[in-house]
Amino acid sequence: MKKPEILAPAGDLEKLKIAVNYGADAVYMGGESYSLRAKAKNFSYEDMAEGIRYAHERGVKCYITANIFARNADVDAMGEYFKTVEAMGADAVLVSDPGVFSVARAAAPSLEIHISTQANNTNYMTAEFWKSLGASRIVLARELSLKEIKDVCEKTDIETEIFVHGAMCISYSGRCLLSAYFTGRDGNRGACTHPCRWKYYITEATREGEYLPVEEDSRGTYIFNSKDLCMIEHIPELVESGVSSLKIEGRIKTAYYAAVTVKAYREALDDYFKDPKFYESKKEYYLSELKKASYRGFTTGFFFGNPTAESQVYTDSAYIKTYDFVGLVKEYDPKTGFALIEQRNRFFKGDIIEFLRAGEENFSQTLDEIYDLEGNSRESAPHAQELLKIKVEKPLKPMDILRKAK
Repeated sequence: MKKPEILAPAGDLEKLKIAVNYGADAVYMGGESYSLRAKAKNFSYEDMAEGIRYAHERGVKCYITANIFARNADVDAMGEYFKTVEAMGADAVLVSDPGVFSVARAAAPSLEIHISTQANNTNYMTAEFWKSLGASRIVLARELSLKEIKDVCEKTDIETEIFVHGAMCISYSGRCLLSAYFTGRDGNRGACTHPCRWKYYITEATREGEYLPVEEDSRGTYIFNSKDLCMIEHIPELVESGVSSLKIEGRIKTAYYAAVTVKAYREALDDYFKDPKFYESKKEYYLSELKKASYRGFTTGFFFGNPTAESQVYTDSAYIKTYDFVGLVKEYDPKTGFALIEQRNRFFKGDIIEFLRAGEENFSQTLDEIYDLEGNSRESAPHAQELLKIKVEKPLKPMDILRKAK
C-alpha cells in the first residue's frame, strides 16, 4: 500500500507555516486572482514566493489554485500569472476550466496541472481524458463512494485526490448558483457568500406575508445545510482505495483549525502505517482532537453510499466550539522555561491551558505566571496580539499553540 499525502489548506502565509509545521506533506493556496476563495486573505506574489520557499525547505509541496470558471476578461492575463507561479517553483496549479488548462499548459509547460473537483471528475474515463491532455492529478468529486473511488484508482494511473475533512457544499461538486442569484456574487468565480448556511421559510402564493417553516420548528429550517465531512475513523478504507492525496478543506478557516486537523490526520495516518491495531485503539482520541476545533457536526458524506438526510443535513447554522485558541508561541528559552507568546484570545492567570505541540504530545498546565515585555506581572491577557511571557512546564517550539476549554 502506498502512503497518501496529507494536503492542507493555506489561506495565508501564517496558515501555510502552521500546516507545514504540524505535518502536512503538501499545501494548497490561492493567489490574489483566479482562486475560488476570494474571501480568504490569499497570497500576494511576495507572500507566495516566501511560502513556497518555506515549504520546500521543509520538504513540503505547494499547489496553487486557479480553479474559477473563467470569463473572457479573466483569460488575457492568465498566461503571465502561470509563468510567474512556475518561476517561483510551485509544484502544481489546480484548474477546472479547459480554457484555463490550455493557457497554463502553453504558458508554463513545466508546471504540473491538477484538475479541480469543480470539473466533476466522477469516472475513470474522465481521468484518462485529462491524463491524455497532460494533467498529472485529478481531484475526484465529493459525490463518489469509496467503491467508485477505488474503481477509478484501479483503472487509471493518474494521481487521485479526495476531500476527507471539512465543509460540504450542497451543490454538485461545488457548482452552486445560489450566491450569484441572491447577492450577485458568483461562487463559481470565488465570491461565494454561503447562502446554503442561511435560514429559510416558504410562502404560499395567496398568503402574502405569511412565512411558514418547512418543518414546524420555531428556529426555521436549514434544508441546504450539511454537516462537516470527517473520515478520521476510516483511514484504512481511504488507504486501501489507492488514492494519492487526502485533502482537508478550509482555506478561510483559522490557523488553529489548520493545526488541529493536520496534526490529527498526520498522527492517524502515521499510526496506521506503523501498526493498524494501534490506530484502531486511538480512533476515539483522533476524533476528540478534531472536535476541539470548531465544527458543524460530522458526516462521512457519500463515501459509504448516498447519505440519509439525518446524516447530512444539519439543523442549525452555528458551529460547535469547545475550545478557544488563546495564543501562539513565538520563542522558547530553555534556560528560563519561559515562552514568548502572541495572544489571540483573552486568558487569565490561573487558567488551565493546553499546549498543542507540532510533532509532540500535547500537555496541560495551570498558568501561574504571566509577564509583559517590561517584566510586569499580569493577571490576564486582554489585548489582541499582545506579546507576553509565560512560565511553562515543558519545552515548546515556535508555532506551538495555546488553547483553553470554553
